[in-house]
Amino acid sequence: MTTSTLSPETRNTFESTIGGYTVSGRAHSLSAWFVLSLRLMMGCAFASSGFTKITAAEPFSAGGYLTHVAATNGNPLADVFAWMGSTPWFVEFANVAVPWGELFIGLGLLVGAMVRLAAFFGALMMLMFYFGNWDIAHGVINGDFAYMLVFLAVAAFGAGRILGVDAWIENYDIGGQTLTERFPALRYVLG
Repeated sequence: MTTSTLSPETRNTFESTIGGYTVSGRAHSLSAWFVLSLRLMMGCAFASSGFTKITAAEPFSAGGYLTHVAATNGNPLADVFAWMGSTPWFVEFANVAVPWGELFIGLGLLVGAMVRLAAFFGALMMLMFYFGNWDIAHGVINGDFAYMLVFLAVAAFGAGRILGVDAWIENYDIGGQTLTERFPALRYVLG
């Protein structure tokens, strides 16, 4: 159904039920611009961070961070981070996954391609940074946690459909069906 066929009362409304609890709301007409700005902001931040790590004079190395940073301030996952930092194959994996992951997540968000997939991995990275940078001196909510929620909001609101490639990909016609009608699972990575 297109938005032009919706009544003014139902436009920009959203509702979700989880565990028997239903929440609903009505978005402001400017919400699309705010969601787009969140997507572009996180895209710029991640693409820049990944590009900087990849092109740095010294190769990116996650070993020291994984081994030492998480051991401070009573981090509940300190042992997990210590294992990651002392496991050579995992350190090598992180040395590639972090900078290239940041770059590809950022680029995906910037062009609006596979936004839900990019946002999922961005949120996962921010969750790991949240625990890696654990410091609850000022409360349990910090910038890493907030950025994780921004990624989840970008995914939830289908930000790739707003001036993004995902809108075109989802509506690509294959034999009279859109791509997402033919392959419904793509809705989990596009949007």
